[in-house]
Amino acid sequence: MTLDDYYHTVAKTILCNQNPLTGLFAAGKDTDHAWVRDNVYAIMAVWGLSLSYKKHLDQMENWTKCYELEQSVVKTMRGLLICMMKQVKKVEKFKTTLSRDDALHAKYSSVTGNTAVGDNEWGHLQLDATSLYLLMLGEMTSSGLHIVYTLDEVDFVQNLIFYIEQSYMIPDYGIWERGDKTNHGYPELNSSSVGMAKAALEALNELDLFGSNGGPRSIIHVSADYIYWCHSVLKAMLPRESFSKETDASLLSIISYPAFSIEDLDLVTETKTGIIKKLQGRYGLSRFLRDGHKTPLENASRLHYDPHELKRFEKIECEWPLFFCYLILDGLFHENDEQVSNYCGLLEECIIKNPEGVQIIPELYAVTPDR
Repeated sequence: MTLDDYYHTVAKTILCNQNPLTGLFAAGKDTDHAWVRDNVYAIMAVWGLSLSYKKHLDQMENWTKCYELEQSVVKTMRGLLICMMKQVKKVEKFKTTLSRDDALHAKYSSVTGNTAVGDNEWGHLQLDATSLYLLMLGEMTSSGLHIVYTLDEVDFVQNLIFYIEQSYMIPDYGIWERGDKTNHGYPELNSSSVGMAKAALEALNELDLFGSNGGPRSIIHVSADYIYWCHSVLKAMLPRESFSKETDASLLSIISYPAFSIEDLDLVTETKTGIIKKLQGRYGLSRFLRDGHKTPLENASRLHYDPHELKRFEKIECEWPLFFCYLILDGLFHENDEQVSNYCGLLEECIIKNPEGVQIIPELYAVTPDR
């Protein structure tokens, strides 16, 4: 495929869903809820393509497409920034209380940029989502994008650093938003959240958010102590995700792209091997063991289960092809051609085509009720 082929694919699958007012992406056509985490991951693909175009600016048309893609990225990142800035009082309060009741919301309205649900209607305390945003804000700013415009916004980003810097000791609801495995709504300390926070703190430390136009006032400061404590706790927790989860596919995001939070290659290998051995299936990876989400036996009217009930979800967990993509990227970064070839082949079996003939990856594959 050429760069232009990728451009048209991105336009048909991602940018066509971007709200023209807020820059946010709704989770589906029947809802206006826009998750912070999902929006960052969605726009990362657009940013990656813009970087590719930057290497081929010999034609004026490529300049135009590169600029268009970059501004789409800026629009989403600024949209998320504005959503969070509307909750500045929560950030200030959370620094003192560390309470889930004072957490930034995990999702917002893609139409208005306001909150989508109430404070107690969702497990909003998801430090990995805020950390992922900050990590990519740092990476994108370093690549030359101008996302932060004013000193007020610089101050707010500095406040977000204070918001996540104690992630090593704050139980949250994690990437799957339900807390501990029993779905009782109890937050717990998650390796994926600690690892993403560590990566964000490192990415923004001493970074000038105004780029080459900045000065001392626009530089973000991070205490080295918090980076060290996140590192120490993360190293002690791995290869586990949390107290209730012996492993979790979300750990791929911190032992490899995008966070690269662990320098110990032996620990990285041990964690990755455990994930593949326990969670990999034909059509993807399960999120974690005994995950009942979207399975035929899931009771949609119940939010929580008793621990003994989780056994019925054993070996029927849904499989998510998305994690094959993580393993392909991991193979590319580690120059492991065999791993890349293996998971590209597995992913190929999962790909389907939408009505326009564009190849897409299903969210998940579930066991049929008769099985």
